[in-house]
Amino acid sequence: MSLFRGSAVALVTPFNEDGSVNFEELERLIEFQIENKTDALVICGTTGEASTMTDEEQVETIKFAVEKTKGRVPVIAGAGSNDTRHGINLAKMCEDVGADGLLEVTPYYNKTSQRGLYEHYKVIAEAVNIPIILYDVPGRTSMSIAPQTVKELAEIDNIVGLKDASGNLSYAAEVRNLVGEDFDVYSGNDDVVVPLMSIGGIGVISVLANIYPRQVHDMCQNFFDGNIKEAGRIQVNNKKLIDALFVEPNPIPIKAAMNMMGYNVGGLRLPLYEAADSTKELLKGLLR
Repeated sequence: MSLFRGSAVALVTPFNEDGSVNFEELERLIEFQIENKTDALVICGTTGEASTMTDEEQVETIKFAVEKTKGRVPVIAGAGSNDTRHGINLAKMCEDVGADGLLEVTPYYNKTSQRGLYEHYKVIAEAVNIPIILYDVPGRTSMSIAPQTVKELAEIDNIVGLKDASGNLSYAAEVRNLVGEDFDVYSGNDDVVVPLMSIGGIGVISVLANIYPRQVHDMCQNFFDGNIKEAGRIQVNNKKLIDALFVEPNPIPIKAAMNMMGYNVGGLRLPLYEAADSTKELLKGLLR
């Protein structure tokens, strides 16, 4: 069963000046997303700066999102780790506070073999009862889930999908060829959502949706409704802005853009640093 179909926003985590989580602004962002038809919220993923948060902060933020969302859309918790024991504990805590599903990134830095990767995901899946979306982002983790490994993991009942942030449509096509129709594939890249959906994907986990939630939702919905030309138009028309949102590592540009638009999302936690002046000027021109 799909956790969601369409556009899930990879939501930023707003911070106060002292670096603490700004829960008041987070509630405002959640309402903005739901009002504009976002189909699911991903809390404390890459864009949410989870890697700089303590477990307590991360779980508290996910719990807050669950409480404020009140079941209107699914809340998917970022819960990945390169330490499997830590990953199990974090997954359990996210389940305990009411997350509808988990987004589990591949182990980073220490990496592993494909066998180790399978066992890592298997034991995490066995520790919880909620659905899991695998997260393949080799540009950040320096390893990928091989299509055959995805196929084997898809046989585990509560591993239900893959966020493919490889940017490689050939990889996505091979995965779709190997897994069953009930296993979901989502684009992890805003610039290839429609192409990925054309080979069997059912949506996107989107950075762009932080500022253009209605457009990203409409792009997916038009595709589902058979209005492929309109879906493609939305995809192409946002290409320059999408590129600008990744001229520096995510979420540096998206936070700069949101602050320009009047959202008080604050700064970033080191080692992430404020956007360069050239990035801000580029974003200003596009947003204007």
